[in-house]
Amino acid sequence: MNRIKFHVKKGDNVEVISGNFRGSSGKILQVLPKKQRVLIEGVRIIKKHLRKSQDNPSGKIAEREGPIHISNVRLIEKTEKKEKTAKKETKAKKEKTKS
Repeated sequence: MNRIKFHVKKGDNVEVISGNFRGSSGKILQVLPKKQRVLIEGVRIIKKHLRKSQDNPSGKIAEREGPIHISNVRLIEKTEKKEKTAKKETKAKKEKTKS
């Protein structure tokens, strides 16, 4: 199986760098690898009309996020990664000084 690797993954904070939604940012909710698209929280909200059913007796207009091409997003650096590496370095230094 060929697995396509991207520069972002689910849960990352990203910023849209081109297109109609340029400048907006949010967390990735889902990655669609076959279509090379991502769903970003609060970006490209689309309205979907739902017909009458048991769940929606009078019908409904649901709002949800629409997909954006993965090339139009940029990863926002996380401070967590920097903190984790700094903690590992200090632990390594302490161990060296003890021995």
